[in-house]
Amino acid sequence: MHTTLKISLTTLALALVLPGCKPTDTATPAEPAVETATPATTAAATPATWPASLNVMGDGFPNAGDPCRKLGESEATVNYLDDTATLAGCLSADDAAKLGGIVVATVEGVTLVSVPSGGGTPGDGDGQGDSKVAGTKYHATAMLKCAGYKGAAAGSCEAGVVRDGEGGPYVEVTLPDGRMRTIFFNKDGSFLSFSTAQADGTAAMKVGSSREGDTTIATLGTERYEIPDALIQGG
Repeated sequence: MHTTLKISLTTLALALVLPGCKPTDTATPAEPAVETATPATTAAATPATWPASLNVMGDGFPNAGDPCRKLGESEATVNYLDDTATLAGCLSADDAAKLGGIVVATVEGVTLVSVPSGGGTPGDGDGQGDSKVAGTKYHATAMLKCAGYKGAAAGSCEAGVVRDGEGGPYVEVTLPDGRMRTIFFNKDGSFLSFSTAQADGTAAMKVGSSREGDTTIATLGTERYEIPDALIQGG
């Protein structure tokens, strides 16, 4: 009897306690996933400066301040130079396309463009429809083979021709130090002379010329300039 009563009381006590007990949830709520933005891959950037492998000339092409530049002779450009065209380089392909020439290569991110000489805006010319290179007095520009100025080795010099000069055509050659050398021709395209002066000693230098194929070789002392007929006479 006493045993039965003790068991019943214990059962009653458990019955009263158990309904109030709840399992404790110890799980930590999952934190929302955080998406980490991955920087977009940047397209290949155009070069910010001109590479040392290119002989960059002037401060703009075809006009001063323009983004492209004329290029002189170097190991990277020697195969693309042409007496009847100007080789230009542009840091962006868009600027190169605006020149209207022929893209011949890309060197260290710089687009090389061969622009035919004489291309430009129409001008008063020589009365025969000749045009002027945009922003200049020249009917055509080109890179001429030159050597000997102040002992300079053979290379290329920037040049421009005026075909309607009063006495005949003349070519102005930009020398390595920025000075100008003017070479005069007769109206029939034959060599005439150089511009010389007592002050710089050129008046005492021997002037001469010869022909090699369709090219005039003009010499002043030790200086040598090769001028193709196409530059003087056009075509």
